[in-house]
Amino acid sequence: MSVAESGEFGLIARITARLGAQPSTILGPGDDAAIVAVPDGRVVASTDVLVEGRHFRRDWSSALDVGHRAAAANLADIAAMGAVPNALLVAFCGPPDLDVRWAEELTDGLAAEAERAGAAVVGGDISASPVLTVAVTALGDLRGREPVLRSGARAGDTVALAGRIGYAAAGYTVLSRGFRTPKALVEAYRRPAVPYSAGPAAAELGATSMIDVSDGLLADAGHVASASRVVLDIDRDAFAIPEQMRDAAAALGVDPYSWILTGGDDHALLATFPPGVEPPELFQIIGSVSEGSGVTVDGKPYGDGPLGWEHFR
Repeated sequence: MSVAESGEFGLIARITARLGAQPSTILGPGDDAAIVAVPDGRVVASTDVLVEGRHFRRDWSSALDVGHRAAAANLADIAAMGAVPNALLVAFCGPPDLDVRWAEELTDGLAAEAERAGAAVVGGDISASPVLTVAVTALGDLRGREPVLRSGARAGDTVALAGRIGYAAAGYTVLSRGFRTPKALVEAYRRPAVPYSAGPAAAELGATSMIDVSDGLLADAGHVASASRVVLDIDRDAFAIPEQMRDAAAALGVDPYSWILTGGDDHALLATFPPGVEPPELFQIIGSVSEGSGVTVDGKPYGDGPLGWEHFR
């Protein structure tokens, strides 16, 4: 059955039947708007969009994968503010001849990733479109803490990272060359493994700045450096190259550090911590903050190409 044969309201019924709820969900799908409890009184919000052919390919990723990825891209931004995610709103646009099962599996992926982060899909919208598009808005709760901004890094801070890095970029390269292995790299591209709990944990310990690494480690470190008016220096030797990544890089003729330093879509969390503060367990120290401006690797500007992904470039 296609989504056209299911009909707008039939598709909505199929989608909402697959969704769960969280304690913060006062009113979920089915009315003009959802109602979400935010005890802190401040709502953290972020939105992102995935467009077929630009952000995903159906011959590379299942609908379930796309759902996980669409949710993770937004939920990671909430965690990067030091907040706890609690709700997702999803806008789905697809061609009329799309198999309705694709939309159902997309919903399952969205709901599963939201649940992993402690959130729920509480509403959204659907529309016909020649281009398959998924737009997600995530909401979160600070739970009494101050938000962790990009602008708080200070000279003397340490730079730390939580989550895997370089895996998604390596997986993208593998897929773009026509291969489907190593599985660990390909699966990392298809579904991020976001360390959601690391964001609030970093905030609790006094992280001075934090950012979701979506466009590349150096690019996003550069955003922190620019906002904080400091230098973030990344220690290349802090990263051990996993065996599968090293083997894939050798086979494809790629420097594996280019994946680690400039590859995006892993959605790791990059944070800075004041002197004397040991980062939470999920974080690994990868550099330092000093006076000046910009981002460096081992004390020098990175001279091997772009620092990460940039739309319209």
